[in-house]
Amino acid sequence: MSITVSGTIRKSNLGAGAWALNSDDGQTYEVMHDAPQDLLKDGQKVQVKGQVRNDVMSVAMIGPVLEVESFEVK
Repeated sequence: MSITVSGTIRKSNLGAGAWALNSDDGQTYEVMHDAPQDLLKDGQKVQVKGQVRNDVMSVAMIGPVLEVESFEVK
């Protein structure tokens, strides 16, 4: 099931480093490792469409893993 989330992209230094999407409603998602490079800019405001992947594990464990389908810079 796809979700749409608005928020801010943040670089996390946990583990080997990870990217997070801090949503406007307070939820933190870990952006899946194969996300588009244009998305991964610390502080960038975006709206992301994607799927929460419950079948993927993460070393950073900063929140549910979000597989990005598409995004728009705000």
